[in-house]
Amino acid sequence: MPKNNQKLKFLYVMFFTAILLYSSCSRRPNIQGKGEEFMQGVWNEDTVAFSHKRSNYTQHHFKITCDSIYIDLVTHSKINFYEDSCYHNGIWKEYAKGVYAVRGDTLYVGATFTHANYKQKISGCYRIGRYDKNFLIKKHSTDTLILESLNDQSEIRLALKEKITCVQKEL
Repeated sequence: MPKNNQKLKFLYVMFFTAILLYSSCSRRPNIQGKGEEFMQGVWNEDTVAFSHKRSNYTQHHFKITCDSIYIDLVTHSKINFYEDSCYHNGIWKEYAKGVYAVRGDTLYVGATFTHANYKQKISGCYRIGRYDKNFLIKKHSTDTLILESLNDQSEIRLALKEKITCVQKEL
């Protein structure tokens, strides 16, 4: 009998432990995050400081909705870094899609380079793979967002072109 009592006690302990663990867990909703309200919108970098003096520079266009970010990069280059079929007289576009997070004064972007339709790009001209960038948020107001790249300390001055209200979607 003592052996059966031990087995019974063990089963009771396991049963109550399982109930306790099950009741303490809750599933997260299968819905995208809200993101930051002040970031929601279409943002353009209309001009790049000292662009006329640079051998190459990139203009940024961000579309931020909820926790998603869509990035268009227009690069202007006097130097051909790519094969001639990709150079396009020194002006080309790249695209990325991903998510972002704001922690304190820092914007973290985790994205993937894509085609113009924001479908994943695995080959072709320019960059492929991950677009992971961190920016210091130097200033934000209702119509201005000034970021500083933590990689190269370049400043990106964005102007709000269209406000977007986050409507969360199922994942």
